Order: sequence, then structure tokens, then C-alpha cells
Amino acid sequence: MLLSFSSFLRKPLSKNPIKNPNPRPPNSHQIRHFDPNGDEPTYQTERGLRFETEGAFFRHESATGRDLGVLSASLYKRSKQQLRVLDAMCGCGVRSLRYLAEAEADFVVANDANDFHRRVILSNLKNIDRGSGENKRWVVTHFDANRILSECYLNSDFYDLIDVDSFGSDSSFLRTVFNAIKRGGLLYLTSTDGYSSGGHRPYNSLASYGAFIRPMPYANEIGLRMVIGGAVREASAQGYHVTPLFSYYSYHGPVFRVMLSVNRGTLPDNKDYGFVSYCNGCGNSQSYSFEELGQMSCPCSNTTGSRSLVVSGPMWIGPLHDATHLTEMLNLAEQWGWVGNGTGIDLEKLLLRMIDESDPRLPSGYIKLDEVARRAKVNSPPLKVMMSAMHKEGYAVSRSHIVLKAVKTNCPMMDCIRIAKELQGC
Repeated sequence: MLLSFSSFLRKPLSKNPIKNPNPRPPNSHQIRHFDPNGDEPTYQTERGLRFETEGAFFRHESATGRDLGVLSASLYKRSKQQLRVLDAMCGCGVRSLRYLAEAEADFVVANDANDFHRRVILSNLKNIDRGSGENKRWVVTHFDANRILSECYLNSDFYDLIDVDSFGSDSSFLRTVFNAIKRGGLLYLTSTDGYSSGGHRPYNSLASYGAFIRPMPYANEIGLRMVIGGAVREASAQGYHVTPLFSYYSYHGPVFRVMLSVNRGTLPDNKDYGFVSYCNGCGNSQSYSFEELGQMSCPCSNTTGSRSLVVSGPMWIGPLHDATHLTEMLNLAEQWGWVGNGTGIDLEKLLLRMIDESDPRLPSGYIKLDEVARRAKVNSPPLKVMMSAMHKEGYAVSRSHIVLKAVKTNCPMMDCIRIAKELQGC
């Protein structure tokens, strides 16, 4: 029997479940209602909430990323008994709407620099009682993200959750966001810069995230580590440390989203911030701390600094997720009816794979089984069979949530090749 890391972490449902205002909602759908005269707006629905987009940037494929954000936000509200949210680049306002309706946020600032979107944002939030005075639930503003973050700091107006859904590699807000967040708060960051994560614009990634990224076969995981590493660098300069609660890659865009916990002080373990190497010769990957920079080598070469070795960093090289937090998210999703009983299969699979990926024994990167087969010159082995063989030899292994037919493992490439050959009787 193949035991996964997640099987040791699942908890029974709470006896006091958190109420979900939309207990059996559908996922994101582009359901449009047209008036013959063109007078009625176009509507979308997501988790049972209706909203309009009217030219504001919106992707229904990003619904899973919004699901994950709402689940984390609701868990924070339960733990801290309060939730103030700053949605710094809110677009049409659907994320703000979901934080209010589902995570039951006490107060949300829905900010978008483009005031052309004001009507649609107000329309989408109008079904949530706005309140007044100290009981006001939400406001809509139109400022540059850096300006509103700076003004929050100057006014001592701090937030439990700041969501920055930026486009491309815009990371200028990382210099101001930590001034506006509460100690112990949550920071939800986004990047859509697939060129930098793929190593095609190393000087751009260096300027944006402080990491010189080279081409590697697990570029999409590197993208997540690049974003986390950029936040680690900026947080450290201001006396904070951040750790990922979850890291999520989605192919559309592509989109790299990370939920970070923000606390005062330095990183508890500096070994989680460093460099990743990949050998084009043998396919082996390794991680290095700053202290190990002069010792970079590969098992296939007796010399330090082999020409086949490419190195990226510095970036986050620790676990991509927090298993306990993800398990609580999964339990909450079950309570809300988002997963279980044949529903929400994709979300459930995603959370379970993320929990497995949280195993601290797993290094940076993933190994595609097709690459193993190519190097071994055999047919690609079935994923479950390959994982089982690795487990039997004492290696840690999990599926990757990023690539369908890839594994994260501390099994070196040379042993992966040997195992694949043995499975084929070679």
C-alpha cells in the first residue's frame, strides 16, 4: 500500500463547523444573461455569487486561486476573531466580494487604480450591507497600489490580509506592503511572469525578485520559489520574515500565487534561502546555502563548477507549503461542501497533492518521468509503480501539483534511472 505524507496529517471534521453562506455552490462559470436591447449587464457566477465584469480584467480559470485565498482567510478569521482585508488590485471586485461573503471579513478595501471600474465594483459589492461609521464593511478606492499601502502605514491603518493580484513581474509593492500588514498577518502575492521563471530574462528576475534565474526543467516551481524569495528579501530588510502557507501554480497565464505568513524577526532557519543547481549532463538537482557557494559540483563530475551545471538564485529553497494549514483548509472545504461526496474532485486532489509536497525531506524541483525514461532509454514507467519502488528504497516522494506526470523526490536522478530500468527488467 502506497502511503502519502497527507495520510498522516488529515484531521476529523470539527464539531463546530464554520458556517458557509453558500453551502453547495457551483464553481466558476461564465453564465451570461443578455437583454435584447443591450441594456442589461453581463453576469458571471462563482461559488453561487453573481457578479459582472464589464471590461475589467477577469479569468474564470483563476477561481481555484480565489478558493484557496478564501479558505485561508476564513481560517485566519476563526483564529484571530477578526479579518480586515486590503484587495490592492481588485479588478472587477470578485475577490473582495468573496472575502466579504464567504470569509466573513469585517472590513474590505476594494482598490483598483483604474476608476473606470468603479461602477462595476460598486455593483458587485452592493449586495453586502455596507454599514456606516465604525461598522462599515467595505469601501471602494482608486489609487496606485504603492500609494494606498504607504497611506495605510502613515495612518497606522494595518490589515490582516493583503491581496496583491499583480500582472507580470511587477514587484515594486514589495517595498511598501510590509508597512501596511499586521504582525502575524497574511500576504497573498501573484506573478504572471513565465519568461523570468523560465530563465529567459535573468536580469529582469534579478531586478524584480533579487534572483538570477537560469533555464531549468522545473521552471514553474522555480517561479513560485522566485516570488517567495523576493518577498523574503524585502521582508528581511524591514525586520520581518515570511514563510509560505501554500504555493499554487496554474497553467493559464501562467499564474504563480503564494500565501505568506508575515511575522517580526529574522528567518528561523536561513538554510531555506539559497541556490538551486541543475546538471544538464546527468539531470541531477541540488540546493545550496550561501555558505556552500564555493562547493557547487555534480556527482557526474569530479571537478567543482562543472560546465554542465547551471545555478539559479538566491530564492526560497524550503518547503512550498505548510501541511498543517493545508489540512485545515481541506477540512474546511469539506465542511462547506466544496469537496467530498463526489464534488470538488479537482480542488480535493490539489490540496492533497500540496499536503504531500509539504514533506520537508523533499528538495527543490521535480522530475518528469519522461525525462527519466529518455535517460534510461526505456518506456516511461507508470507513475504509481515508480513512486512505490522509490518508497521501498527509503526515498521520500510525492506527486507534483504543477506537472501531471512528475514527482518530487530526494531520489537522485541516477537512482531514478536505475529504478526505471529495473522496473522494465533491464
